[in-house]
Formats: sequence, structure tokens, C-alpha cells
Amino acid sequence: MTGFELASGESIHVPSVPGWSGRIWARTGCTFDASGVGTCVTGDCGGKLECGGIGATPPASLFEITIGQGDDKDFYDVSFVDGYNLPLLAAPRGVYGGCNATGCATDINIGCPKELQVAGEGAGTAGGVVACKSACEAFGLDQYCCSGEFANPTTCRPSFYSSIFKRACPRAYSYAFDDGTSTFTCKAFEYAIIFCPNTNTMNQSNGTLITSPPIQKSSKKESSHGHSHSSAPNIRVPFYIAFIVIFLPVLF
Repeated sequence: MTGFELASGESIHVPSVPGWSGRIWARTGCTFDASGVGTCVTGDCGGKLECGGIGATPPASLFEITIGQGDDKDFYDVSFVDGYNLPLLAAPRGVYGGCNATGCATDINIGCPKELQVAGEGAGTAGGVVACKSACEAFGLDQYCCSGEFANPTTCRPSFYSSIFKRACPRAYSYAFDDGTSTFTCKAFEYAIIFCPNTNTMNQSNGTLITSPPIQKSSKKESSHGHSHSSAPNIRVPFYIAFIVIFLPVLF
């Protein structure tokens, strides 16, 4: 399963296995024909409904995870290194020990500098900015991309632009070497990945995220989310990890 549509309030349960590593993101403004060929305004993956291992076209908000094997912990983060398209929260559930939620509910598009803006239909009006580029994508300079002579944490430092992302979302990656405050570890049975969260669905007072029981998605045609992972039966067993992907306020 590498592409599906979620309407407002819907969720889907996606099992995984130990050792799996990948990214989860949302695509917006998508149109696909009956054969699954089409395009998305943000987060596109090769012009197809099924991403099939192709990554998101920047800018896109990413949840990244490597699932541990055996007693090893999972490593996970929310990243805006490739830019931003939607608010994203990620929270482990059914955990062993203390684990942290990451991401944020802030809409960075509202405060995105003009030179980083990606405008959709209705540009110049409310909602006209559909995504916010990274400085690396916008300008292609080594100092923003952490490449060339800047390809190490000593020379590649936070920039004016990465600081905008960091202030809005302190727990998310804002540039390539933002590891210290942005990478988390946990041993969990499942992760809730919530796009466009609202204050009625979360409690962040202790760094965790609480949601109401997920609405299980029907079997209608899938279309709006990129995620390089194969489908599997919805069975909860100790050695399987599950992702609950939730989209809250508006349609993709």
C-alpha cells in the first residue's frame, strides 16, 4: 500500500514489521485517472497514485522512521528539511518507557517568506500558499543544502530560513544537521501520524499526544498519501508495528 486518500476525520491502520525504514507524507491537490496516473500540487511522487518507493517531490512535511528489531528501539522524526506542506504530528502509542511526540500543529504556510512560497489556486488570497520551500530548494546554495564545504555540522549552521521552521516547530528537523533536538527513540506498538491536527485532538502538556479512537477507513479507492510500504493484514501482534494515519480538518 503506497497511496491512498483520506477525507476529513478518516484514518487508516497500516501494519509494518521490524527493520522497516521509510517516510510517510501527505499529498495535496491530487487528481488521478482510473489507472492511477495523475498529479498532486504538493508531495507528488512520479505522477502516480501508487508511489512504489518514489519519494515526495519537495516541499513536503515528512515523518521518518526506522523500526528497531528485537529489543532495539525505533528512531523517528518529523522533518522539514525538504520543506513543508501540511501541519504534522507523530506520537508513539503502546510504549515501553517514556516516549515523545514530535511535529507540531502550526501552519508554517501562513508565515512563509515570499521567496519560499509555493502558490496554488487563489494565490494572493487566504489559502493561496500551499507549501513552503526549504532554502536549499529555493536557492540551491551549499550553505543552505549542507553540501560541498558545508557538508558537516561544524560549517553548516542554522540559517535565517531554517530558524523560521524551528521557531514554529521546535521538535522537527529544520535543516540537515538539526539532530540534537529533532531525533527521538522509542519502543512502541504503534504510531499515530496526524495531518492537520487541531487542539481538540491532542494533549501536549506532557509531550504526548492523545486522540479519540480512529475511524477505520472503508475500502473505497485510495489516492492521496505517499508511503513506501506494502499492505498487510490488520492484525495486532507483539512483533508487528502499526501506523495509524489520520487526516483531520479538510479534504486532500
